[in-house]
Parts: sequence; structure tokens; C-alpha cells
Amino acid sequence: MDNATQLGEVKISKLLVKFSVPAIVGMVVNAIYNIVDRIYIGNGVGSLGIGGTTVAFPVMLITMAFSMLIGFGANSLISIRLGQNKRDEAEELLGNALTLFIVSALSLTVVGVVFLEPMLKLFGATEAILPYAKDYMFVILLGNIFMTVSFGMNNFIRAEGNPQIAMKTMLIGAGSNIVLDPVFIFVFGWGMTGAAVATVLSQAISMAWVLRYFLGGKSLLKVHAKNFRLKSQNVKMIAALGFAPFAMQLATSFQNMIMNQSLIKYGGDIAISAMGVTMSVMTLIFMPMIGINQGAQPIIGFNYGAQKYDRVKEALKLAISAAVAIGVIGLLVTRLFPDQLVSVFNSKDAELLKIGKLQMKIALSLLPIVGFQIVGANYFQAVGKPRHASFLSLSRQFFFLIPLLLILPRFFDLPGVYLSLPVSDVLSGTVTAIFLFYEIKHLDDSHAKGLESSNEVMKERVAKDTNTITESV
Repeated sequence: MDNATQLGEVKISKLLVKFSVPAIVGMVVNAIYNIVDRIYIGNGVGSLGIGGTTVAFPVMLITMAFSMLIGFGANSLISIRLGQNKRDEAEELLGNALTLFIVSALSLTVVGVVFLEPMLKLFGATEAILPYAKDYMFVILLGNIFMTVSFGMNNFIRAEGNPQIAMKTMLIGAGSNIVLDPVFIFVFGWGMTGAAVATVLSQAISMAWVLRYFLGGKSLLKVHAKNFRLKSQNVKMIAALGFAPFAMQLATSFQNMIMNQSLIKYGGDIAISAMGVTMSVMTLIFMPMIGINQGAQPIIGFNYGAQKYDRVKEALKLAISAAVAIGVIGLLVTRLFPDQLVSVFNSKDAELLKIGKLQMKIALSLLPIVGFQIVGANYFQAVGKPRHASFLSLSRQFFFLIPLLLILPRFFDLPGVYLSLPVSDVLSGTVTAIFLFYEIKHLDDSHAKGLESSNEVMKERVAKDTNTITESV
């Protein structure tokens, strides 16, 4: 049984484990890029260095947004095409996506370098934090193409049924970053620049591994030069299906801008640095949830394309259960070990420890709901419904969180910034539940109609056979 066919035949729970566990490991390892940077920077440079990575993070989100626009959009289409047994079309999408990765990455590098300082100030950089953020982000932007191609193309390895190889891509990159960070920061004494150089080199290694996979003859989908030429229909479909995660990343970047500005206003530089710690912990919890998404997406997409709706529902149910369980574990860890979590980044700054603990207590109080919302929104992307996916993905970060960040701090000062997060989790989770309820009901109706249609065809065949037998007699 080939890797694509198994998506429609192997037991769902077994498939979800097979696809999600490597994805979870890969996403957690991928999160280590920024987390390791902050840990080494916090201990080697100080709290202002953590603040520098925090205000640089929204810029990195923008560059990643374009990678997700292309990668996730093409990934959904490739999964569906494979489910429909249209391999040539899947390969054409792969080639078009690679071209889009390169063009978007180079364009963003130019724009980012030219407008780097005003962007960082817009995202909350103070006079004290700005030099640290510039040193870090300038190098990251120069190496943007490595991140874009490695992260984007890795989605397609998973789509064709090789999650273990996709996991190795991230393990190789993150492992390299862990080794190189202390060398450039402590041995060479390059500080923020050293952390960025380590990250860029690690991403270059990941990109080389991904391209070697597709060009070395091991992949199901092949990279052909003839598919590099963009087709407007493919670009439109990729953009439509990838818009949900793209918009979510942009909304997250904008939300980070609003949050950073509120943090500066109500808490100062130390509040920005503490949020960098909280975001690192939050990312470490969110990445497994996203890994569940990535594992479930080809399963849902393939079976939806093959009209196996019972398998679609089972995959959705198991994915939601797993994501909620991860949220519960994250909630317990942040409640039981807040001191230890903050101390990993900087054990000497008492003010950082104090504010970091408060942030975790409030901001991460409803993590299980986040797990449900992330998987629920991703379902609509997996089945090719970009409008629903876009709205639900934007609901948490844009429609609810940003207005709350503007309103609640006026009444609760600095804690109001943190309180905005769990309140938006409740609101977006409720909306997602409503959408899923009606979607599954419609899916049941479609399934019933499909069964009814199959029964009618069977009746016609039986009647035809009966007439034939009667005429023969």
C-alpha cells in the first residue's frame, strides 16, 4: 500500500498517530529556533535582549505568513489531488509553489531591510530595545529565503505521506541551531547578531535537506522544471486556500504590535521582555496543537476528496481530543512550575520573574479551548472551504483579541493586557463550535444523500438484471 492510498484505508487513530507525532515533534523542534535564541540571549545578553527578540517577532511572523500562504494553500490542494488520484496536477502545484516561495522570500527581504527601523519602532521597540532588535532582525531578513523554502516545502513531504522525513527536516535545523547558538553568542561574543547567524545557518541546512529529498528521487511527487512557470489558476487556488493561515499570521503580527504598545505604556521595557518569555512558553504549547493540525490535514483532505465522510468525522474528533489534551497538560505545567519556566530565560532578574509569573497565570488560563479552536478552524481549510477557515482563524487574533487589547487595559491596567487573551479564547471557541455543528450536520446530510444515491443505482442494476433474466427465459 503506497503512502497516499493508506490515507483512505488505514485506521484513523493509527494514521493520526503516524502523521501527528512526527509533526508534533517537528513543530516543537521548530519552535526551539526562537526559544533557544531567547534562552541564550537572556543569559548572555540580558533582559533587553529578550525584549529585542520580542519586538522582532512580529516582523518574523509577517515573513512566515507568506510561507504559510503558499505552503498551506498548496498543501491542501495537493492532498485533495492525491485523494482524487491526480498526481500530475499535484506535481504542477508543487512546482508553482516553489517558484512562489523564492519570489516572495526575496521580495520580503528587500522590503524588510529597507524599512527595518521604522517597522521595529511600530512593533513596540523603545530606544533601549531598538539596537538589540536591529542587530537580530537584519541578519534574519537576509536569510529569509532559507526559512521560507525549508518551512514551505516541508509541508509537501507530509502531504505525500512521509511525516517522518518532514520531522527530520525540523530536527536537523533545530539541532543545528542549538549547537551553533552558544558558539556564536558566547565563544565568538557576537551577541544578538550571533543568535541570528546561528538561526539563519540552521535554516539553510534545513532547506538543503528538503531540496535533496525532492531532487534525489525519493519523493512521490517530483520537481519538474516545466512546472516552475506560474499558472494563474493555480496561484489563485493556492492563495484562496492559504489565506486563512496567512491572515491569521498577519493578524497575530498586528496583535503583537498592539500588545507591545500596550505593554510599553502600562509596564515598560521589562513587560516587553516578560512577554517574550510568556510567548516562548505559549509557543511551546501551541506547536503540538499545530502539529495535530498538520497530521490531521492530509487525512481529512484525502478522505473528503474521496467522499469517505465517516473517516473525515472520526479524524476531526480524534484531532480535537488530542489538541484539548495538550492544552490541559500545558495549563497544568504553567500552574505548577511558573518560577522554573521563567528562570530558564533569566534567573537573575527578579522583576522579570515577578511579571512573567503574572502573565502566565492570566494569559494562559484557557489553553484547552485554544486547542479546540485551532483544530476546528483548520478543518475548513483541510476540506477546501477557505472563507470559513479564514473567518475562524481571524476570529481569535483579530476580531476579538485586538479590540480587547484596546479596551481592557483601560480598566485593569497591565493585567488587562493579559486578560485579553483568555477572553478572546472563550469568544472564538464559541463561534468555532457553532460553525462546526452546522458543518458536521451538512456532512451527515451529504453522506445520507450519497447512500441514497448508491441505493438507487443498486436498485436500477438489480431491476436491469432481472429483466435480462426474464427476457432470456
